[in-house]
Amino acid sequence: MALKRSEKETILQNIHDKLARSSAIVLADYAGLHVSDSDQLRKKLRDVNAELRVSKNTLYRKAAVGTPVEIVKDHLTGPKAIAISFGDPIAVAKVMAGFAKDNEALKIKGGILSGKFIDAAGIEALATMPSREVLLAQLLSVLIATPTAFVNVLAGVPRKLLYALKAIGEKKA
Repeated sequence: MALKRSEKETILQNIHDKLARSSAIVLADYAGLHVSDSDQLRKKLRDVNAELRVSKNTLYRKAAVGTPVEIVKDHLTGPKAIAISFGDPIAVAKVMAGFAKDNEALKIKGGILSGKFIDAAGIEALATMPSREVLLAQLLSVLIATPTAFVNVLAGVPRKLLYALKAIGEKKA
């Protein structure tokens, strides 16, 4: 049964809102992917605050107008599944890349991050990056390292003086 125009507009607006809120999207060919595998992928994506959508490319082209991921219009050829991330873009890239390794039917074709197109190799590189929390911890350790080293240098002078005085005291005793 054909959809009414108002229903089509509601679906279009829903996809537009999701694309506008997205932090990143990943494009993949899904031909030959079994329904059970697709359901597993959808569950994994839900766990990282993302979702998998499969719709007509013309619908995605219309929905992308006026969103940060508008460049996706140029890369929609053939049947595509779009993973839309609403949170950490690294997490969605990890899920998609990991799933693509296990299932030959899913082939990553690229993605959009910060309004720029990333090819499949870029998505793979993004998937190998540490998570946001790990990156913040690494940054914090770098920021703490310099003051800590400075304090150790300043404390080294009195420490060496105390060692010298202790050695002199032991020599005299």
